[in-house]
Amino acid sequence: MKYVLVTGGVVSGLGKGVTASSIGVLLKACGLRVTSIKIDPYLNTDAGTMSPFEHGEVFVLDDGGEVDLDLGNYERFLDIKLTRDNNITTGKIYQAVIDKERRGDYLGKTVQVVPHITNEIQEWIERVAMNPVDGTDKPADVCVIELGGTIGKNDILHHCNEPISIHNNTAILGAGDIESMPFIEALGQFSYRVGAGNFCLVHVSLVPVLNVVGEQKTKPTQHSVRGLRGLGLMPDILACRSTEPLEENVKLKLSQFCQVPVSNIVNLHDVTNIWHIPLLLRDQRAHEAILRVLGLWCVGKVSQEPKLSEWTERASKFDKLKSPVRIAMVGKYTGISDSYLSILKALLHASVALDRKLVVDWVPSCDLEDSAAKETPDAYEKAWDLLKGANGVLVPGGFGDRGVQGKILAAKYAREKNVPYLGICLGMQIAVIEYARSVMNLCGANSTEFDPATKTPCVIFMPEGSTTHMGATMRLGSRRTFFQVNNCKSAKLYANANYVDERHRHRYEVNPDMVSEFEKAGLSFVGRDESGRRMEIIELPAHRFFVGTQFHPEFNSRPGKPSPLFLGLIAASSGQLEHLLQRSSGTVSSPSRCITGTSAKSNKLFKKKPLNGLVTTYFGNGSSIHI
Repeated sequence: MKYVLVTGGVVSGLGKGVTASSIGVLLKACGLRVTSIKIDPYLNTDAGTMSPFEHGEVFVLDDGGEVDLDLGNYERFLDIKLTRDNNITTGKIYQAVIDKERRGDYLGKTVQVVPHITNEIQEWIERVAMNPVDGTDKPADVCVIELGGTIGKNDILHHCNEPISIHNNTAILGAGDIESMPFIEALGQFSYRVGAGNFCLVHVSLVPVLNVVGEQKTKPTQHSVRGLRGLGLMPDILACRSTEPLEENVKLKLSQFCQVPVSNIVNLHDVTNIWHIPLLLRDQRAHEAILRVLGLWCVGKVSQEPKLSEWTERASKFDKLKSPVRIAMVGKYTGISDSYLSILKALLHASVALDRKLVVDWVPSCDLEDSAAKETPDAYEKAWDLLKGANGVLVPGGFGDRGVQGKILAAKYAREKNVPYLGICLGMQIAVIEYARSVMNLCGANSTEFDPATKTPCVIFMPEGSTTHMGATMRLGSRRTFFQVNNCKSAKLYANANYVDERHRHRYEVNPDMVSEFEKAGLSFVGRDESGRRMEIIELPAHRFFVGTQFHPEFNSRPGKPSPLFLGLIAASSGQLEHLLQRSSGTVSSPSRCITGTSAKSNKLFKKKPLNGLVTTYFGNGSSIHI
């Protein structure tokens, strides 16, 4: 097994995740099997209880693992299926060690960070790296490991000429990354443990341009590399982030002071979409540098030239898209686009497949509510203008009652105005509530999540759910949905499959005791679980495209295999639905009658701009992807 470790320095948000994913793409294109591991040093066991505002979306895996969104990048870029163990956290490691101590596995020894925690980290990496992830029973050849956190002083950009002390490792890490130290120590030991030729360290660092002088500065990267060495890790390759291509003299300077060969310094400058990043690495012969470090170059083990024709075609096609399709994203967490990263990627995959340039209008659901008309009239007017100007409406999942009324109003608008609508998880549930209130005249209809005392509970807490614990107690992971109606739009989009396997994350469901009433009123439940009592897909047959799903189809979307339901939304929003339905069996074909979902694209490399204002617009060049 070969290992590639990706670390980051100077500042966070440089693009370690996209860099690690792109390295994986490059190695896979050389004929190697690739798997990925993300190390998150926080104390949480997993990402399941984290706020989207603080950490972005929670990505859900087939096995029900609630993990960091970077694993979504890995799955999309590499078209693989990972497990919860591919996301290592401090909480998981310490829990494993404590469990062993309680069982007496350490034979009465004093349990310490070194060697017990560090050994557990190394053993975890070796164990997980051997798990097949590509649908075969064969282990990977290379494991790409991304270490979360930043190595380097937080104030390094402000004091580029000050010497850095290596007498205190916490100064090297920065105050916010002390929790990374056991992992760094473990990885230093691990590089020696696996031996030369089996371990390659890629350090992602920033080469900024100060406005005052207008030249590319190498000092932040020098300090970062020095800090990395002070912690026992030696970079083999430098991946330098910059707005413009690196000047040759800058590379020479970095090589001299960081003691890395010029051939092993690659530049990740801003590009039009992140699908260009693997191509950028290829053009700079990054694969050759990595394969040389791993002892795989010129020995007949791998192809010397990566085969990236599909990536080249996709990146080029994206840049040439002209005809826009506008989708209103009505959500609670619109202040940070990473909260809906997989949805953005799924929309992007579908829009590119249908030759449309994606434009996402962010509509905070709170701003659609009647109370906003009085409290924030400008935001209220702007939100409704964006909603009414969109070609399609998407209401994603969420938790809690804030902004729910705004989502209900968005669903009502889409239903009454015949605007294409896709509701995901909570988006399906609020569509059911809206239908009960507006069509069935059940004025008090609600979810017990928002009104526990409601007399018309359209959406209820699932019986098997826990009322005392929040973490990992939802209905999670890949579950099977059986189609009840053969000629519905959803079934056609899934190539007339009898059933589909998609990923779930919810603790509330449509009340099965009210289903017959809804169906009499015209709302069709076209997809159900194996018991027939849990509703999975709703449709309005007479509507142009009005679909809601309890599952999250975005988690299975891939760049070359867009989610069928997202294809349906984009097609309906751009006047292509009938044509898509006619050829859907060829578009989303499957070798069997079951479809298990569908891998990732994107933009101006990692230049992530903050979302200014309450309502803003996302242009589908992938620029807001988490990096």
